[in-house]
Amino acid sequence: MNNPTILIIDDENQIRKLLEITLTANGFKVNEAATGKDGIISAATHPPDMILLDLGLPDEDGQNILKKLREWYKAPIMILSVKNNEDDIVKALDNGANDYLSKPFRTGELLARIRSALRLAQNIENIPLVEYGNLSIDFNARIVKKNQEVLKLTSTEYQLLTLMAQNESRVLTHQFILKTVWGPSYLEQSQYLRVFVGQLRKKIEDNPNQPRFIITESGVGYRFVGGEIGKNNL
Repeated sequence: MNNPTILIIDDENQIRKLLEITLTANGFKVNEAATGKDGIISAATHPPDMILLDLGLPDEDGQNILKKLREWYKAPIMILSVKNNEDDIVKALDNGANDYLSKPFRTGELLARIRSALRLAQNIENIPLVEYGNLSIDFNARIVKKNQEVLKLTSTEYQLLTLMAQNESRVLTHQFILKTVWGPSYLEQSQYLRVFVGQLRKKIEDNPNQPRFIITESGVGYRFVGGEIGKNNL
């Protein structure tokens, strides 16, 4: 993707300026909006490849703007906010955010997450085979290999792994995973999920106690990492 366009929706002029300088210096085009209303208009008239959204907007709560955008906007949305409590993070992720980064943030981490989100937005579901070092997933054949050897995964373990892999670098909440893999009646069974994640880690990780692929986001959910971000989360 050449020179992707990123829309910044944030009411703080200094933050927008900092992001503009950082992003343009790294090959991105930038559009800006200081209110939720202007952000929605900008996204609709000049659709960006990704949106960076603040939750503390002057005209409307950022969570509502996120939900309105997700009614039609399918590209990645990353939340950048000073709000860093678990409730806000979980709510944003459940409302459709691909990622959540608390202010103040590190520029290197922001750029890494943006690159990952844009890369994954290019129809990863249509890629028949993905490889992450010694781990490979063949979506057509439904085969997972580690060090070229086929892993014996249960149907549920395979569903769990592929859900995470197809959302690489995106934080998936406990509720989202439980609803998607097991169904709505399991929404409160977070312990059930932890057991299956533990079993899956034993099969795909070199060291399950220091996971390389399935990273725990404390109190929120899990993130599957296969690229540059993962190297920084070990």
